[in-house]
Amino acid sequence: MPYDTLQKVIGLTDDKRGTLAEKGVKFSYVPLKDNLVDYDEAEKILRRDQPKVVAIQRSRGYSTRKTFTIDQIKEMIAFVKKVSPQSIVFIDNCYGEFSEKHEATEYGADLMAGSLIKNAGGGLAKMGGYIVGKKDLVENARLALTAPGCTDEGATIGNLHDFYEGFFLAPNVTGMAEKGMIFAAALFAKMGMNVTPAWDEKRSDIIETIIFNDPDKMIKFVQEVQKNSPIDSFVTPEAVPMEGYEDKIIMAAGNFVSGSTIEFSADGLVRPPYVVYMQGGLTYSHDKVAVINAVRNTFFNQK
Repeated sequence: MPYDTLQKVIGLTDDKRGTLAEKGVKFSYVPLKDNLVDYDEAEKILRRDQPKVVAIQRSRGYSTRKTFTIDQIKEMIAFVKKVSPQSIVFIDNCYGEFSEKHEATEYGADLMAGSLIKNAGGGLAKMGGYIVGKKDLVENARLALTAPGCTDEGATIGNLHDFYEGFFLAPNVTGMAEKGMIFAAALFAKMGMNVTPAWDEKRSDIIETIIFNDPDKMIKFVQEVQKNSPIDSFVTPEAVPMEGYEDKIIMAAGNFVSGSTIEFSADGLVRPPYVVYMQGGLTYSHDKVAVINAVRNTFFNQK
């Protein structure tokens, strides 16, 4: 099942206005089995529906499953091409870019997209996203995002400098973010907490999941992350309802680029088991200092 906000875009909620469902797009999905693809059920649905597009979400979203590795996605793509060869395989690559040596487009993905205020923007891009893949499919996307006859430069909105320089820096920045999350995983593991991925586990994105099993500690930790951010450190995040989500959500993001999750941030839906999704970090030094301070003030210096 896609993540919360995308469910509304698809039209899985009561209000169908402007959704894919209103435009006549049909949707089905394959529930995971033990947090992995249920290939037996997937084969039944693919043969039955013969879908135009099969979407694969690399990162976990607001779930506790592990992020799919490129090796796993490679297997998924090969499976779809065998069972439903006419289907377009689309990869939601958010949070995953540059975290492994290879990308899904090297293994037969037809179209792939991600955000430039995540990994691929390198912390410099202030907005936007990228689309890569087969030329005709990319052109279709450009037509949808601009207008016929206006596609030569894509939908770049005059931000090419930030896009190019950010993309150039992105591999190094993503490496710093991964290193910071490895440190956090090791620290929380020493405290006896449930984290994924483990510090020594293979990674395929920049997200570290910390299960608190306690709403108060969860909220306190997110607030401490904000206190240790370079921007708006004086602001105290609160858990509130937000459009697109069914539960209250709390977000810490004291970032130079608003909403940038390649920068150090933490967020989560306030519902059991009270999971914080921490990610990013432009520098390992900041990640390390911020995580240590947030842990100290959450668990050992509560007022």
